[in-house]
Amino acid sequence: MKTKDVMTTVVVSLDPEMRIDAIAKLFLDKQISGAPVVDENNVVIGIVSEGDLMRRLESGDEPNRSWWLRLVASAEERALDYVKVHGTHARDIMTRRVLTVDEDAPLGRVARLLEENRIKRAPVVSDGKLVGIVSRANLLRGLAVRQEDGLAAPTPNDRDLRRQVLDVLSSEGWLTHGVVNVIVENRIVQLWGFVDSEAERQAMIVATESVEGVGGIEDHLGYVAPYLRAD
Repeated sequence: MKTKDVMTTVVVSLDPEMRIDAIAKLFLDKQISGAPVVDENNVVIGIVSEGDLMRRLESGDEPNRSWWLRLVASAEERALDYVKVHGTHARDIMTRRVLTVDEDAPLGRVARLLEENRIKRAPVVSDGKLVGIVSRANLLRGLAVRQEDGLAAPTPNDRDLRRQVLDVLSSEGWLTHGVVNVIVENRIVQLWGFVDSEAERQAMIVATESVEGVGGIEDHLGYVAPYLRAD
């Protein structure tokens, strides 16, 4: 399997000028913990995580550095600290050194990248453009499919079918979360992610069934507890 077989393609991305309060609301609404920042050409220029937001909240009015680190910090580092604390846009708080993954990268290579860099997710690119997000959860789903079913790698037809299903789901207006994912093996479509209601679950299944070539559906969708929803 390759990254493009398991990655989440419905990607929530941020504009560099997006304000921090809007980012926090977006994370709550979509039940996500991070998102890439892209420029006008859909090229990844940074990433914002909930950790970036929390560190800003914890730091108050001044950077959270020990006194001796402040003494040895360069002028550039102190300037960056100031921007992190006082900036109000995605471009101010984002992490600029972003590890990206090519869509054709083998899952084993991606797993090592995430583990060695101690990160939970990475943007997926094709020809330099953002096409998806791959997380540890995506990798585990792919591993579960291969080990439980002993299936061969997805065929070109499986990949085309996956793209069609994702296109249908992303075109509808009733999806409530940005973490819906699809894995296809031998024309069997697995639906992964979260829904807010049984109606949303059924709508996703019906929409998937409408795609010609689908040989069956496995429902792995979970419910988001009401107290976790950003209503």
